[in-house]
Amino acid sequence: MSDVKRLVLDVLKPHNPSIIDVSNKLADLKGVSGVNCTLDEVDQDTESIKITMEGHSIDFEAVQSSLTELGAVIHSVDNVVSGRKLVDEVKTPQD
Repeated sequence: MSDVKRLVLDVLKPHNPSIIDVSNKLADLKGVSGVNCTLDEVDQDTESIKITMEGHSIDFEAVQSSLTELGAVIHSVDNVVSGRKLVDEVKTPQD
């Protein structure tokens, strides 16, 4: 069983489907409580979006499969929170 509580992805997708459609498809996945899609950059044929997902048990493979079905590709996994509770990043003097 997955214990991923938060997942932040950098994703490249075609103009269609919209980020609304992407967000709704990901929000319907088992274990996902909420999804935030933010448009980061627009190119002639593609869009870069940042996807933040939270839930009690996010299945990364299901997320990746859903994005592939939509014609999107994950550029990077930028943040993952796992365990029994959400833990936020803390700034340090070095930051």
